[in-house]
Amino acid sequence: MITRKLLLHITCFALSGTMLPAFAEGDDATQQNVTVGLGAQNTPRYSGSDKRHWQVAPVIQARDGAFFFDSQKGVGYDLQSQSGFYLEHTLGYSLGRADKNSVWRDGDNKLKGMGNIAATLNTALAAGWSVTPWLDLEGKATLPLTDSQGVHYQASVTLIPIQTPDDTLAFQSAALFGDHRYMNTFYGVNAQQSARTGFATYAASGGFYGTDNSLTWSHQFTPHWGSVVSADYTWLGEHASQSPVVFRRNNTSVSLAVLYTF
Repeated sequence: MITRKLLLHITCFALSGTMLPAFAEGDDATQQNVTVGLGAQNTPRYSGSDKRHWQVAPVIQARDGAFFFDSQKGVGYDLQSQSGFYLEHTLGYSLGRADKNSVWRDGDNKLKGMGNIAATLNTALAAGWSVTPWLDLEGKATLPLTDSQGVHYQASVTLIPIQTPDDTLAFQSAALFGDHRYMNTFYGVNAQQSARTGFATYAASGGFYGTDNSLTWSHQFTPHWGSVVSADYTWLGEHASQSPVVFRRNNTSVSLAVLYTF
């Protein structure tokens, strides 16, 4: 699994890319608004895949003060201080991974015999500091609630060199970490899976497993209509890349969304 994504798999569609702006102005938490749209992305079939596909999904965001619904994060709330420190707690959902090609979640025919990774309800806690209007530091932990898939973490830095009424350009770099259970859920191969697939057994170690870097440009055409274009580069470290299910340790994705806010 690869880090924070600003669009989430939804219903019978899927999209996972860095799309919607996640950088709020200081008074945003007092606003009420709804954003809807449609996004598309060309992306690897799963983390470590050497095959690609197109994915499409609706985009939905709604906010009422500190409370929000977000098709990337789920439902939650955030608290912000005047000094720039913030805390965010969410309840979300992960669709897991299939052992065959899938149009609505991660999956590839090359994984046949590995078994499906179950969808799970999860909770995430993020704490960060908006050091300046153009620099954010954040740490985040995501924990499964309905299936024992382990915990994964990320530490990210976001730079926003361009901010105008019509355009925002943001660069985010994140270091990815997972505990032993999480790493073996997504990158490990046990004896039963090895017998079914022919892959060598592999026990993945917990800890640092990769990086995710994204460049996102958002443009506002009118007060209501806008668009987001994003390019994403991921790299898997040795704990993940040495897995037999990883066929490519470096991957890219490109994303586009058209949005309407009211």
